[in-house]
Amino acid sequence: ARWPGQWQGARPEPRQLEQAMTEVAFHFNAPDKLAYACRFARKVQRSGARLVITAPAEALETLDRMLWAMAPQDFVAHCRSDADEELVLSSPVLLAVDARSSAHHEVLLNLNTEVPEGFGRFDRLVEVVSAHDEADRAEARSRWRHYASRGYAITRHDLVLKGG
Repeated sequence: ARWPGQWQGARPEPRQLEQAMTEVAFHFNAPDKLAYACRFARKVQRSGARLVITAPAEALETLDRMLWAMAPQDFVAHCRSDADEELVLSSPVLLAVDARSSAHHEVLLNLNTEVPEGFGRFDRLVEVVSAHDEADRAEARSRWRHYASRGYAITRHDLVLKGG
């Protein structure tokens, strides 16, 4: 089968063939969003998928330190988006202030207060919502409305019911 614009020897990006909408999920009631991001990164890495975590620079610095401090059996190979290109391309987990600059497009974990620009390039988007920070919860409701108004089906995961 050929797709529009196909030429001999070219391979399309998987998203070009599917034209599927990004799967959007909200993970609610995280007691500590950065600690949850570490556990989520470990889970995604073990599944063999690639993950981009987007957050403000200060949060990424803290998250970077937390990922390095994990127990040896829980090690998550990662790097920052401004690292050497070879390291960025080989790392299963990428920490990025701007997700648009990422070479990975499988899973995006958003720790920002706003809808991440370029999220539609990813197969999956996961929004993490605080258990106790009312401002964070209000911002998450705004992001939920943004996705819903654009026709994205949203999956809700309550972390309290799942045990964190």
